[in-house]
Amino acid sequence: MQIFVTGVGIAGPGLDGWANTHPILTGQSAYRMTPFSRSIPDILSAAERRRSSQAVRLAILAAQDALKAGDLRGEELATVFASSDGDGVITQDICESLAGSAREVSPTSFHNSVYNAPAGYWSIATHSQLASTSVCAYDVSFAAGLIEAASYATVERQPVMLIASDLPFPPPLHVIRPVEESLAIALLISPTARKASLMRWEIQFKPHGAITAFPTGLPESLRSNPAARGLPLLAALANRTDETVSLEYSDETDLVVLCEPGA
Repeated sequence: MQIFVTGVGIAGPGLDGWANTHPILTGQSAYRMTPFSRSIPDILSAAERRRSSQAVRLAILAAQDALKAGDLRGEELATVFASSDGDGVITQDICESLAGSAREVSPTSFHNSVYNAPAGYWSIATHSQLASTSVCAYDVSFAAGLIEAASYATVERQPVMLIASDLPFPPPLHVIRPVEESLAIALLISPTARKASLMRWEIQFKPHGAITAFPTGLPESLRSNPAARGLPLLAALANRTDETVSLEYSDETDLVVLCEPGA
C-alpha cells in the first residue's frame, strides 16, 4: 500500500503538539519532561467539554493538532481510532461503583466507557458523517490502526486520519497494566500526493526481524505507552530522510514502512 502523510499531531508530557515536538525529534531541542497539561480541545463545545473524559480529550487534542498544518477539515475525513486499553480511568471508576454498596454507575461514566467514545465526540465536534473505525490490538494497536487507515485510503481513495492513544490506569488496575505516561499520535493520511504532503509511505509486511529503535532523547517511561510505538515514524517524518521503519505486528510478521520525503 502507498499512502501520503499530510499532517501530524501529538499530545503527551513534554510533547505539546507537533510544532514543539518536531525539533526534539530532529535533535535541535532537548526533551524536557513536563507534566501533561490535560488541556481541553477547543474544538469541543462547552457541553461536550463537561461530559468528555481524559481519554477523549487526549485523542482529540492530537487529532486537532494534526489539522493545523494540513489542507483538510475534520468533516472531510474518515477516522480510525486505535487504543490498547480504552479509558482506564473510567474503567476504574465503574469498577469502584460496582464494588460499592449502592452499585450505581454514573450515566456519564457509562457513556464514556464505550470503546468508540472518542470517535463519537470527534464526529459531534467536526460534524463529520464519514466512516469511523475503532480498533484494539493490545501492544500493537498503533500498527493495527495504521494498517486499517492505510487500507481505507487505498481502497476508498479518500483521506483518513489515524488517532492512536492510551493513558495510564489508576491504582490498583495500574499493577496489571503499567502504562506510565499519556500519549496520543494523529496522522493525516491521503491516497495521493497533496500540496501539504510531508512524506510518501509504502507499507509492507515482512517476516519478524529487527524492530526500529525508539527515538533517542525521549524518556524510557514513554515506552510503556502502546501509542509510543509510532514514534519512530514521527522521527522519520521530522528528519525528512529516506528510511525504513519496522514495527512489531505479530510473532511472525512486522509492519515495514518505506519512508520517502516529499510528495
